[in-house]
Formats: sequence, structure tokens, C-alpha cells
Amino acid sequence: MKKLVRENKGWLLFLLLFGVFRTAIADWNPIPSGSMRPNLLEGDVVFVNRLAYNVKIPLTDVVLARVGEPRRGDVVTFSSPTDGTRLIKRLVALPGDIVEMRDEQLIINGQSASYAAAGTAMEPLADAAPIAAQRIDETFDGHRRRIQVIPELMALRNFGPVTVPRDQFMMLGDNRDRSADSRMVGMVPRHLLIGRAERILASADIDGNWMPRMERFGMKMP
Repeated sequence: MKKLVRENKGWLLFLLLFGVFRTAIADWNPIPSGSMRPNLLEGDVVFVNRLAYNVKIPLTDVVLARVGEPRRGDVVTFSSPTDGTRLIKRLVALPGDIVEMRDEQLIINGQSASYAAAGTAMEPLADAAPIAAQRIDETFDGHRRRIQVIPELMALRNFGPVTVPRDQFMMLGDNRDRSADSRMVGMVPRHLLIGRAERILASADIDGNWMPRMERFGMKMP
């Protein structure tokens, strides 16, 4: 065993440093579902800055230091409060915010987001034919992002008002009617935040012919 370690110490050191890098500094996250459509697609791989908010002990949720504050509109990877699954959603509300939704309209601290139609698209379904989705530009507090809603689906379109607790955050998927987000898993405590998604590293059409989608390589996070 000692001989094996001695002969491969360079490789073992590389693996150790690589592991520390991925678990404490930066990571990449494949997008497995359509919950962030139209901004993130299945087959995208996003770069995640693990030092955007916290410094943690590698492989744990133990926070050693806070290094940045989460901002409304950030696309965030985090561990689900219910089962630990890694999720990626958009941060829509901060600690102390009073949030509600009425017929898909987001209201924060009594201020309604504004909405502008941005076209339509067909939403693929695993067990049925595609259905029509409406794409909408949602603007709140000067920040605009494109979301989509699917009127034909049953979905949670109304909730609240609820107050976001201290050191917790509300996350919503951009694909509002097909996202298991804070409406289902609850608010997300800060120590469960993994990092901020910065840009799309690479992308491939995993539901089609697996060809790379070169136009998405290097895209900044919408």
C-alpha cells in the first residue's frame, strides 16, 4: 500500500486538490430538468461559484465565513430543505420580505412585478404531447427576467402573503408552473446555499441528437 501511494502521490495529490476545488471553491452543475426554462435548458452545464456567499468546510454545510450577500434575481444552487437534493432556482425574495402570488403575479412588500408578453413556445411533456407555454418578461425592482407559464397545467398560482424568515430565502423556478421550488420545499436557509450560477459552460441537445448547442457556450446567466 505504501509503495502504491508513493508511486502515485502526484496523481493522488491532484485528486485531493481537485476534490477541494469542486466542493469548496467552484463547481459545475448539469441542468436535469425544465424547471428553469426558458433561461436554462436540459443539457446545459452551468458554472457555479461556491464562494459567492459562504466559505464552508468541504463536503459539509458548515459555514466558516460569510463572504457575500445573496441578491434578488440570483440563480442559485442549493440543497433542498426536504431531502437534500441539489436544486437550481432563482432567488426572488430576501429575509424579511413579505411575498405573495396572485394568478401568477408576484407581489413583494406590496409592490407588484410588471409583466410583458414575450411570445409562446411548446413545452415538452414526458408522458403526453407538448403543450403551449406563454413566455413573459417579469420585471421587479429594476431587474427583468423571462419566465414562462403554462395555463393548461394545474399549478400553484396563488399563495401567501408569507414573510421570509431571517437568514432564509424564497426560490422560484423560471418555468413557474413546472417547478418544485419554495412553494413546495419551503424557504431555503442560508447554510444550504451552495453557490451562485454565473454562466453556461457548455450545452448539448440531450433530448434530441446530442449535438452541442454552440450558441449557448459561455452565455452569462440570464
